[in-house]
Amino acid sequence: MASALKRGCRFIVILFALLLAVAVGAGLWLWQEHRGFADAPIGGTTADATVEVASGDAFPTVLRKLRESGVSHGTDLQWRLLARQTNTASQLKVGEYALAPTLTPRELLQRMREGRTLQYRFTLVEGWNIRQVRAALRNASPLQQKTAQMSDAELMAALGHPGQHPEGRFLPETYVYTRSESDLDVLKRAYAAMEKALAAAWEARAPGIPLQSAEEALILASIIEKETGIAEERPAIAGVFARRLKIGMPLQTDPTVIYGIGSGYDGNIRRRDLTTDTPYNTYTRKGLTPTPIAMPGADALRAAVNPADGDALYFVAVGDGSGRHIFSATLAEHNAAVARYLVTRRETLRKAEAP
Repeated sequence: MASALKRGCRFIVILFALLLAVAVGAGLWLWQEHRGFADAPIGGTTADATVEVASGDAFPTVLRKLRESGVSHGTDLQWRLLARQTNTASQLKVGEYALAPTLTPRELLQRMREGRTLQYRFTLVEGWNIRQVRAALRNASPLQQKTAQMSDAELMAALGHPGQHPEGRFLPETYVYTRSESDLDVLKRAYAAMEKALAAAWEARAPGIPLQSAEEALILASIIEKETGIAEERPAIAGVFARRLKIGMPLQTDPTVIYGIGSGYDGNIRRRDLTTDTPYNTYTRKGLTPTPIAMPGADALRAAVNPADGDALYFVAVGDGSGRHIFSATLAEHNAAVARYLVTRRETLRKAEAP
């Protein structure tokens, strides 16, 4: 009887051990399968495929969107288990996420948990005017369009600055945005960036400059920006304008005349344009223009408040296509420089047209 009982116990122990071994083996197999799923590329999608997590989306909804976007890797159970294991199911961040085929499920869920959404870039170029800025925003994809039908006055009111002229108010640089953001969001950041850059430039202004406010510095910086694309020349051009302002000499700068012509400008400035009086014609009016004429960059802002020393009152382009200028202290020197410009310009055009 005792012997039979012992044999029964041994059988139970052996059976339990076998069952335990099977369970452990199955568990190890499932663990290996799960790990293989979690760290293998999702594949099945195009290089530019994305998925968007909307506000209120639960993980099953996100999983359905993943399937609709072409993700066939793994079973729904594997995805749910991994989402629970990585604490993602309850911490999904709203936004658009890239679905590159090389991405693994673990990497994708980590991005969704941390909110590393897909980002786009919009570059506001130095020297653009407000018409060019708004046209570029309309073509920026997938930026949501909220301001396309607004007038400039309505735009500034929407930004919280009613009555303010929009020209010069947005700092040229590259702005990052997500699919959920709008052109108004980008402009708010660009406006704040210009306010900060202008305040910093005005705080660091040189003593004795002929400017009474940061607003005047912004106007002058916009003119400097349109006069040259050569960074190292900006302080010298600022110096010419500062000296002219001090002695009451008209600035006589073509970009202001062009701005006054507006959309009617056809690429040429005629004598009648220089003599027709407008608020922006610095040949017929002394001092600064009533508003900025473009979006100045940070370098132009700094040049406007820190003009280079010297005695030059004139400058003219070299004429060789380099964008550089010749600076002169007297009208006679300037006239000679203009004559050289015309010769160089004709020679440059002749070479360009030669077969």
